[in-house]
Amino acid sequence: MTHSQKKDLAQILVAAVLFGAAVLAPVDGLWKLAAYLVPYLVIGWKVLWRAIRNILRGQVFDENFLMALATVGAFCIGEYPEGVFVMLFYQVGELFEHVAVGKSRRSIAALMDIRPDYANVERDGVLEQVDPEDVELGSVIVVKPGEKIPLDGQIVEGRSSLDTMALTGESVPRDVAVGDNVISGCISLSGLLKIRTTKSFGESTVSKILDLVENSAMNKAKSEAFITRFARWYTPAVVIAAVLVAVLPSLFTGNWSHWLHQALVFLVVSCPCALVISVPLTFFGGIGGASRKGILVKGANYLEQLAHTEIVVFDKTGTLTEGSFRVTAVEPQGISREALLETAALAESYSDHPISRSILEAWGGKADHSRVGPVDELPGHGVRATVDGEPVLVGNGRLLEQHDIPCAKTDAVGTVVHVAKNGTYLGYLVISDRVKDDAAETIRALKALGIRKTVLLTGDRQAVGEAVAKELGLDDVHAELLPGDKVAMVEALLKETNGGKLAFVGDGINDAPVLSRADVGVAMGAMGSDAAIEAADVVLMDDKPSKLAKAIAISRRTNTIVWQNIIFSLGVKILVMILGVFGVATMWEAVFADVGVMVIAICNATRALRIK
Repeated sequence: MTHSQKKDLAQILVAAVLFGAAVLAPVDGLWKLAAYLVPYLVIGWKVLWRAIRNILRGQVFDENFLMALATVGAFCIGEYPEGVFVMLFYQVGELFEHVAVGKSRRSIAALMDIRPDYANVERDGVLEQVDPEDVELGSVIVVKPGEKIPLDGQIVEGRSSLDTMALTGESVPRDVAVGDNVISGCISLSGLLKIRTTKSFGESTVSKILDLVENSAMNKAKSEAFITRFARWYTPAVVIAAVLVAVLPSLFTGNWSHWLHQALVFLVVSCPCALVISVPLTFFGGIGGASRKGILVKGANYLEQLAHTEIVVFDKTGTLTEGSFRVTAVEPQGISREALLETAALAESYSDHPISRSILEAWGGKADHSRVGPVDELPGHGVRATVDGEPVLVGNGRLLEQHDIPCAKTDAVGTVVHVAKNGTYLGYLVISDRVKDDAAETIRALKALGIRKTVLLTGDRQAVGEAVAKELGLDDVHAELLPGDKVAMVEALLKETNGGKLAFVGDGINDAPVLSRADVGVAMGAMGSDAAIEAADVVLMDDKPSKLAKAIAISRRTNTIVWQNIIFSLGVKILVMILGVFGVATMWEAVFADVGVMVIAICNATRALRIK
């Protein structure tokens, strides 16, 4: 408990003792009023003050106003014990709420405790600890065993095992060595590493993750937004209804005291605390539970939409396949194999695309950038560059067709990269990718969850797309698509949904437009491009597509808890309201229907954080 919560608990205990003394005290009349008024003011002065302050600010109809009105009304009709007990039990419920919410926040804060406190920079042979925000791009930082990696970068010296649990949810350490890219927030377990930073602190993985989690509450789910609007109209409506319960029957029966009492019961029952508190808390817990599994959800609305996913559309390269390409065939025309590889490698030397890296690796040489002029990356086509002063095209058949350069036809299974220089066709490379180990398991898990249709969209050739789709058991495949074609295809698939949602899973810069267009965009976080991660609504931090099935399962469980709380809270309240109007329910039942239901709903909401 926090210091404030301990003070609240002490206040509750003091008020409870004073309330017990008032019940046992053999007094009557004004002395009885005074005996009950003392514990009431001890436990209720904060609620009374908040009610008065909010009225002065124009915020009349809230739970403080309802509690103040009901308990003061109870005193006015001589029901002193009920007035004190309602306020006492309400404050007990408030304490439960604060403790539960605090526990959820601390759990997520501990989970996301990946913000590095410092970075080690070597200056004149001495290590200095500096703020990660002050480290310049391209600097070399030193990470000792047991320390967090403060900035994204590439290892230039050393080897180690990395604990990536906080980022990906994976317990198995990852071995890294010179040349490997590492992301901030991981912990070096064994060796000392020297890392050249490739991103500033504000652009690093750890900063983006913290920003996503901290701002996720800003995007409300439909049910959460509905509860907020519901409470805004519901509270004044029940106050009016309570007035009618007090006045209308009394005009006919003359029993003003009895019906005023029932109106107060109605007011206590009607407080919407259980819904207003438990629904946002459930979504907050669901987002935290997903974070523990290495799944970052940018808002409650996306968590809710994910639960209603009906169609899942996948990109191929880097999503269902490793993205670690290798050149499996080189077919030169009129030049040597080495010359073809060299030309393609130089043209691709500035690109970080997996295909480009595989060509450079197959060539095996060191790129001399002085030989390479302006380079244009053409998403969905390839690269246009100047090599040794001559224009070079490296890409798919469409790129060469645009420049009226005929290219060879081939049935090779894999990605075919054609090469042309100065308008002359030089040949092609065949590059193959490998399906991820958990890709087939992902499709099976999605089918088991009731996903109606799985689709593959790829810019690769039809033969390659069909081979991957057949191997994984996908329902449909559309190949040889440009980024704009993918958007058009998703538009068409959106019309096929039967009231459900469409999720698109991708990782490349060319996937950013379609990630934004889908109902739910899911990006690969570890290997995915910054543009894809920025455009996505959900980020899978370890690049395992099987995490998508886990994300959908978490979202459905969270939604189930939300609707459990809504149905339970409203059901009990409506029942006790009806019983109260007919004189069956007393103030004690009203207290349970308000505070008791709130405590139960909050305890149920915290289950979302513990989703396995």
